[in-house]
Amino acid sequence: MKAEAPVATRCEASELIRRAAALVFDVDGTLAETEELHRQAFNHAFVRHGLDWRWDRAVYKDLLRVTGGKERMRAYHTRLGAAPPLSDMEIAELHRIKTVHYAELIETGCCPLRPGVVDLLNAARARGQRLAIATTTSHGNIDALLSQALGTRWAGDFEAIVAGDDVRRKKPAPDVYIETLARLKLGASDCVAIEDSANGLVAASRAGIPVLITRSMFFGDDDFTAAQVVLDDLSELGAAKQETEKQPHAQ
Repeated sequence: MKAEAPVATRCEASELIRRAAALVFDVDGTLAETEELHRQAFNHAFVRHGLDWRWDRAVYKDLLRVTGGKERMRAYHTRLGAAPPLSDMEIAELHRIKTVHYAELIETGCCPLRPGVVDLLNAARARGQRLAIATTTSHGNIDALLSQALGTRWAGDFEAIVAGDDVRRKKPAPDVYIETLARLKLGASDCVAIEDSANGLVAASRAGIPVLITRSMFFGDDDFTAAQVVLDDLSELGAAKQETEKQPHAQ
């Protein structure tokens, strides 16, 4: 069981967020614990396609070091040493089946946003902060999750939505963050990236953006020493506010 984050760390996180002109969110693992549903959807696609592959949680956790679903399948096939390699068409069809099933799982309402996410979004809007998304996942997966969680007009709250297929290189390359900064017309120091993985931390850091980590199920034991703040979840930002309000005002 993880120790409770110290109040000083929570307060540092709250101040880091408050000062930013824009908050840039990763999606999978950060906004919601989606990775388990992705794993199930991949296995569904493999069965539908007649493959004898099955990714258990340990295998999938290891494969998550490879960013991008298509890339992940190629990496796994390479590890098996099987021949011939899957064609681009076969990979695309597997990914299509997987994406459809993932959306079906999301539509059941089994994957709510993580604690503190909605409160942070509401507080950021109230402060007049700008919101953006920088993720490796696809636009379809983003829409499936956030349409269910925030309503069909969710995209109107985000000034930039950059997905993995929008850039040449996926995380840990900084491309999605560089593109997001260009769309926002902001400097890196004006933003805060909210991430859950080492790959995301490296990507945002390479773009020069300060990073707040919210630990997730599959990446909780990653090395986050380069992050400005590490929290178990974003509800700790609310705890920081409460602690600050309890403190006596300086005379």
